[in-house]
Amino acid sequence: MKPVLLLLGVLLGSAHAQIGTPAPDFTLKSCDGKSISLSVFKGRPVVLEWTSSECPFVAKQYDTGAMQKLQQEALAKGVVWLSICSSAPGKPGYATPAEAVELCAKRGSHATAYLLDGEGSVGKLFGAKRTPEMYVINKEGILAYHGAIDDKKSLDPADVGVPMNYVAAALDDILAGTPVAVPYTEAYGCSIKYAR
Repeated sequence: MKPVLLLLGVLLGSAHAQIGTPAPDFTLKSCDGKSISLSVFKGRPVVLEWTSSECPFVAKQYDTGAMQKLQQEALAKGVVWLSICSSAPGKPGYATPAEAVELCAKRGSHATAYLLDGEGSVGKLFGAKRTPEMYVINKEGILAYHGAIDDKKSLDPADVGVPMNYVAAALDDILAGTPVAVPYTEAYGCSIKYAR
């Protein structure tokens, strides 16, 4: 399995976080002003959700309640959920801390924290290109899944709940102590509006 994961890492580009290797640590400010470091959650599975207030693919997940339900289910199992916004100031999707607090309340988000990455350094570190783009890190701090939230590239709200949810499946595998059956998929959604 290791050679396959290493080959996959080469194919995806070695400059970014690699499936099967330790997820790179980072520290970002949350919308409520706290500094949050990934490393403090070692020993617990972590979901990283790249998000945007302007993306209709993200809106579909939240407007139907699917994302909040998945967040609640994950948190109930001891999983940490970090929503990250890497949109640059002045670009679509960017939110000030106050706007992010309001957005989370409006969405009914259950994320552990909403993190602000306006410089885009963490998004680029992980190679995130889309919203929603998902990463799942296991209890040992190893990146175990990267890609789409599900297998239905659609804006139709009726499609939520019908498709295979890759994040839920990856978490089930991790919590069962088994290898993630599908460690990589192609993320779909809106492009992240980095500064450059």
